[in-house]
Amino acid sequence: MKLTRTLKIPAWLFSLIPLVNVVFLVVIFFALSSRFVLQPGLAVSLPPSSFTLAPRDGAQIISITSAPVPTIYHHDQAVTLAELGQHLGESRTTGRSVIIKADAGTPYALVVQVTDEALRLGFSVILATGAERP
Repeated sequence: MKLTRTLKIPAWLFSLIPLVNVVFLVVIFFALSSRFVLQPGLAVSLPPSSFTLAPRDGAQIISITSAPVPTIYHHDQAVTLAELGQHLGESRTTGRSVIIKADAGTPYALVVQVTDEALRLGFSVILATGAERP
């Protein structure tokens, strides 16, 4: 005796099942990850310290590159050490602070000369130098 099925399953149904599975996974992914995106971030509070610096408003930035010839940049212009003193003396900013950004390979003597020039003109100096990587 030969038994035959009374219910025939169409072939296109087998290609629809993986599509429904992928859509379901995408909906779950967006439902679970969207609440993390809407949070503003992590709150970080530093411990109290006498060494913590307040944000500097109107600070001037001096960048010193290292290779191949060390170059000093102030207001996005290459200047010499003598011209730097003139530029800093002519500046009329409210804050009397300078941030010195130096590359990792910058000669230390040049950083000291720029720092001395800024201190001589009455600026407070913040050094931001790159660390040497092993």
